[in-house]
Amino acid sequence: MVGLRERKKARTKATIQEHALRLFREHGYTETTVEQIAAAAEISPSTFFRYFPAKEDAVLTDLIDRQTFEVMVDAPAELSPLEALRYAVNVVFKDMTDEHLQLEMVRNDLIRSVPELRRGMIMEISRPRDLLAEAIATRLGRPADDPDLRLYAAAVMGVFMNLALDATETTEASFARLGDLIDDVQRVVHLPTPDTGPWPPDAA
Repeated sequence: MVGLRERKKARTKATIQEHALRLFREHGYTETTVEQIAAAAEISPSTFFRYFPAKEDAVLTDLIDRQTFEVMVDAPAELSPLEALRYAVNVVFKDMTDEHLQLEMVRNDLIRSVPELRRGMIMEISRPRDLLAEAIATRLGRPADDPDLRLYAAAVMGVFMNLALDATETTEASFARLGDLIDDVQRVVHLPTPDTGPWPPDAA
């Protein structure tokens, strides 16, 4: 169970991030200062930096929310890992408010258009990769540090990254296309299991 203190910190962090994205949408990323974000969120700049080490982190942090992987872990047991991921993406998407969807579109637009955010996204992708590997490990009862799981998760995260960098459609269309891409990954990327060995079978 997440404690009250942790929930309060999570809400504060989300509030700061929402104000930041709104200001970036209204005034531009470069033109918006940390001081302006702090003022809008009614906090001090030092408090901003307690939650986000730099301005770019207000865009990149929780690019793929931990909630998605928590829903994935609890998805119906009969689903494969990627079917469970698609299930989780759909659940989280349906719970988003219109404002949240608009802010996600702002986030994607910023990542495509601001060079430092594009570079930062490549570094940030390691965090959701590890979360995905952990979720798959939990569902399959395998060690979270299994190198096959980490490689598999990295391949899936590459799909998320390419979609965020290349998509020009609405957020709703991006989520729909993400589901199709997850299906494509499941078709072409094989996750070896302890009893099946390497893939293809004659690779040993």
